[in-house]
Amino acid sequence: MKEKFLGVDVSSYSYEELKQHILNDIEKKKQSFIVAINPEKILQAQKDAGLLMLLNKATYQIPDGVGVLLASKLYGGDISRRVTGIDMVMTLCEQAAALDKSVFLYGAKPGIADKAKDSLVEKFPGLKVAGVLDGYEKDQDYIIDTINEAKPDILFVALGSPKQEHWIVDNMDKLDVRIFQGVGGSFDVISGRVKRAPAFFRKLGMEWFYRLVTEPWRFKRQIKLPTFLYKVWKNRRRRR
Repeated sequence: MKEKFLGVDVSSYSYEELKQHILNDIEKKKQSFIVAINPEKILQAQKDAGLLMLLNKATYQIPDGVGVLLASKLYGGDISRRVTGIDMVMTLCEQAAALDKSVFLYGAKPGIADKAKDSLVEKFPGLKVAGVLDGYEKDQDYIIDTINEAKPDILFVALGSPKQEHWIVDNMDKLDVRIFQGVGGSFDVISGRVKRAPAFFRKLGMEWFYRLVTEPWRFKRQIKLPTFLYKVWKNRRRRR
């Protein structure tokens, strides 16, 4: 179940459907790749054919960003709810704790993934964190060996986008892991280093506004939302 916006696939599964599909992938020992899709990534993919191919290669492209939700409404699509990258992390950790599966945290600055681990274990008692490795390690063989020795079911990669997605695609066949997710700055939020928007803003789909107010330097990134919606609208008119 996927929709396409400016050439980029976006999954239209609900959280419950995603959970079931991902759990089935783990049980079947099938490798799956989750990537969060937002307007910024879609616009970037218009200029980068390699990125476009990489995003569409993912198993699940979750609709992270209110712009994708609005675009689906413009198209008369089925995406009715955002599935943010960080919420997907929390959902998978909750399921992992309940079903005796393990996770590995790779990426972010030294110490951040360790703090994220402590926070996740506190929130989800029984969660098995098979290992933690910061994103400043340069020895790729060491990284691969460390993850394989830990044998996690789920690997969260926080190297920033699109670097993390390229890393996942380049290394999936070397890793004994079932589920891969690029998580951007999620470890920073989970660890408490960065404050997430209050639930009120998230519920209204206004998390972008909260971040703009608290981090004004994001203006150049946020202005891409109307640009994206205009391009989607224009493309829809042309197709008609």
